[in-house]
Order: sequence, then structure tokens, then C-alpha cells
Amino acid sequence: MPVRILHLHSSFAPGGKEQRAVRLMNAWGDRAVHTIVSGVPEQTGARDWIARGIRYEIAQNPPPLTGKPSVARYEAIARYASRFDLVLTYNWGAIDGVMARRAFGKNMPPVVHHEDGFNEDEARRLSPVRNMYRRFALGAAYALVVPSHALETIALDTWRQPRARVHRIGNGIPVEKYAAGCAPDAIPGFRRKPGEVVIGSLAGFRDVKDLPLLVRAVGGIVEDVQLVLVGDGPERQAILDAAEAMGIEDRVHLPGFLPEPHRYMGLFDIFALSSRSEQQPISVMEAMAAGLPVVAPPVGDIPQMVAEENTPYMGIDRHEVHLRDRLQVLAQDPAARGRVGAANQARARALFDEKTMIAAYAALYEQAMGKPGALSPQA
Repeated sequence: MPVRILHLHSSFAPGGKEQRAVRLMNAWGDRAVHTIVSGVPEQTGARDWIARGIRYEIAQNPPPLTGKPSVARYEAIARYASRFDLVLTYNWGAIDGVMARRAFGKNMPPVVHHEDGFNEDEARRLSPVRNMYRRFALGAAYALVVPSHALETIALDTWRQPRARVHRIGNGIPVEKYAAGCAPDAIPGFRRKPGEVVIGSLAGFRDVKDLPLLVRAVGGIVEDVQLVLVGDGPERQAILDAAEAMGIEDRVHLPGFLPEPHRYMGLFDIFALSSRSEQQPISVMEAMAAGLPVVAPPVGDIPQMVAEENTPYMGIDRHEVHLRDRLQVLAQDPAARGRVGAANQARARALFDEKTMIAAYAALYEQAMGKPGALSPQA
């Protein structure tokens, strides 16, 4: 019998946590059946990553995950979850799935909560009210999973979770795919030009990613460069406005969301981020696996992720001039790009292979359900 897993997502739009969740779903194959709830019902685009043959459904009219604290809503969530073997909740937007188990534990299977980072409303400062709510709700979770050292510290010190409940499981990617090269036409409407340096980024177009800052930084580079921003979201017009203000609208490409980053990551010469907040971004792993140097502000675990050779090109802060200067140095030095990229690729192969991640999640979920081997290939 396959295990029945309920996924409660703050949203199921394409993003890092959704990408990892789908990778795990694909890895479980026919050993699990999945029901996915999106806290924002119209945001379900990550379903496009789910492999053929995976048994899943997008829940229709589930109990709402957000709203004012309500015993009736918690009870409805618990009742809905009662037919599953395991409940997986993701980020603040699904924390009421954990609170439902706090209030109606007898009616719910075990809950494993995942925290992957913060939106713009907590990028600069965590909300004291939310901290208290998390602290109380998470006492009912079987486990809290975080991908980064920074979040692990917050979980232990700020949310005051016991060490035994907190599990840091690093993200992982299929590193071997990124070494196989890429397709020249993988980015619609984009073509490399001779002698041009291509700076690329993958991110949701949200305020916390601050992509207009990256546009302004690129606009100050004296070299002949193009900027490709793969993704989509509400900040799209702000990005276009920044490009127009810098006079580089003809050199900024927004192809939208594109699946399978291994097909196009190698078209970039430099990977860049300008985020206000990150934890352990999958996009940085993908860039490293493709052999790219990374330029980013020192947020989350990024400084510890990249190779030592990449450290001089990490920003000391988020100032656009400092970001511009590091991008320009690499744009002018193809030998440095090659040397740093090779070191990053070797580090990605050593640390970020998804097989380790998949095994760790399988072991934790099996332990939570009390079903050893239920998600392992030999089961």
C-alpha cells in the first residue's frame, strides 16, 4: 500500500521549496500518493515539475490555511488531514496545519513542518507575534526541518525548539545533469553575441529578491553584458522600469519561468543574486554545478556554500555599487571566471548531490509515520 501524504503549502507557485518538494515526490514514485493544498489556490504552477506517473491531486475546496485564529478552522483542517498517513507543512503560510494538530492532535497523523526562509514582511526583522505563534504551534510537530545553518539557529534560539525536534537537511540537486552541457536555444528569444558576457539569475520576481537592484548594478558595468532573469512574479514591472531608467532595456531579458535549469544555466557566464534574505538557495547550487562564479550579498548560507576561490567576489553588503564592482571584475576576467567556476563545480559535486538529501528526508518521514522502508527504493 502506498503511503498517503498531505502537503500544505503556503503557495504552490514555482520556487525553491516547491522544487525540492516535487523532487522528493518524484523520488518516492509509486510508493506514495499525494494531495497538495496551496494556501493561494490560484498559485499551483509547480505542478508542472511533477513527473508523469506520480499519483497526486491538487485539492479542491480544502479548509483555508490562513485567517484569524479559529478553533473551528483548526478542527476543519484536522478533520481533513485525518485520512492521511503524514502531513507536511511548508513555511509561515501553512503553520496553521501545525496548530491544528496542537488543538486536535487525536484526529491528525504526524506533522513535519518545513521552514525555508522569509518573505519581505520578515526579511529584515522577524515578527515577534509570529515567533510566539510558531513557538507554541511547533510543539505539536513531530519535526521541524530547515535547510540552512542560519535557520537552524533561529529555530533553536528564537523559536526555542528542542534540539531533537530540529533537523537541518541541506538542499540537493541532480549535479550530474549540470555537467552535461546545455541547449543553445533553451532560453526563448535569447541568443549569445560574440564577445558578450552574460549575467544570469533565477528567482521569483518578489520584493525580497530585489531584482531592480541587480538591474541597476548591471547598468553600471562598462563591459558589453546582457542580463537574463529567469522567473516571474509581481515585481516584473519594477524590473522593467529599472532597466528603462538605466537605459539598458535592450540588454535585459525576462523569458519568464523556465523548468529544467540544467538545460540553460550553462548559457550564463556569471550567476548573480541581490536578495534581501536567503537561506540555502537551490539556484546557487545549480549555478555552482554548472561551473559558474557567483556574485551575491552575504545573506543566509551563501558565503559558506561557495568555494574558497569564489569568496573575493561575494559582496560585503547589498550596496549596488559593491555588487556592480564584483560583477565588473569577473566580466573583465574570463580566466578568473573559469577558475572560480571550476572550484564551485567541484564543491557542488562534493556537497550538494540530491541523493543525500532524498535519503535524509525518507528516513525522517518514515520515522514520523512509524513505517520503516515505506519510502525507500527497496520497499
